[in-house]
Amino acid sequence: MVKKTVKSASASTDKAVRKASGAPAVNIGISERDRAAIASGLSHLLADTYTLYLTTHNFHWNVTGPLFNSLHDMFMAQYTELWNAVDPIAERIRSLGHVAPGSYAQFGKLASLKDAPAHPPKALEMVRILVEGHEGVARTARDLFPLADKAGDEPTADLLTQRLTLHEQTAWMLRSLLEEQ
Repeated sequence: MVKKTVKSASASTDKAVRKASGAPAVNIGISERDRAAIASGLSHLLADTYTLYLTTHNFHWNVTGPLFNSLHDMFMAQYTELWNAVDPIAERIRSLGHVAPGSYAQFGKLASLKDAPAHPPKALEMVRILVEGHEGVARTARDLFPLADKAGDEPTADLLTQRLTLHEQTAWMLRSLLEEQ
């Protein structure tokens, strides 16, 4: 009897959502509560990714010194990868039935990373800042992973795994530039 009550309450909620929006409610096998929590975590990941993208692009434009050519090219490859990463993250949020953030104001509130410095630092300080940025994005992704896993959200878990792999590898490569011989 309890199951029927819960089902009918859920069914009436689904009908209300359908009636209000004209589209059926999202029913992908993940509860609304879990979808909302995962979408929130992905919104933080999106904000961190976009912030790191802007910082990396800024450094690409403003790097100077003897490492100019190699860092300029490396930063371009990195910001291009980050730019290509924001769309799948935002689209996953949408797939979960939520609105993806997309303004500087929203990203500023959601991001755990610092904005790019107002004045471009020296080349190796740029590298250090980017190491910290990639590690920060990795931490954001890793914090969300248990929730996606518990909810059985394999597409989000796969996305997080891909992002973790990329950010950890990039941090390692950048960190290698800072090691003394």
